[in-house]
Amino acid sequence: MRTFKQGAALALATVAALAGTFTTSSPAMAASSPIRACGGGSYHVIDKHDLGKATIYLLYNGKTNCVVTWKDRPNSKFVLAWIWARSKGMDRDSGGYSTYAGPVKVSAPGECIKWGGYYDGTEWSSRLEHCG
Repeated sequence: MRTFKQGAALALATVAALAGTFTTSSPAMAASSPIRACGGGSYHVIDKHDLGKATIYLLYNGKTNCVVTWKDRPNSKFVLAWIWARSKGMDRDSGGYSTYAGPVKVSAPGECIKWGGYYDGTEWSSRLEHCG
């Protein structure tokens, strides 16, 4: 009986550890809004683009630009957020996340940036903008 109890306890511990690994793998569980996804109240929305059933948000906190592609409804469809600055290159995040992709960030004072995203067959990219 003791061997059975130890084996059952070990199996439950393994399942709990694996469940914790899977539940924390999606950024969608970490935030309830694009502002929170970027890091909190110091960020504010400076631009956005509608993709139909998702919206790409460009946020700024006075130093760093942040992009999040936020779905209108949770699902497992592929979603992408990206940002680019000449001096920093590209930062991107994509996957079958439940609620959003990102945050992706770049701190490039005085530079123009490009940003964009993808959801459910619709892709959008900005021109060089939000300079300096």
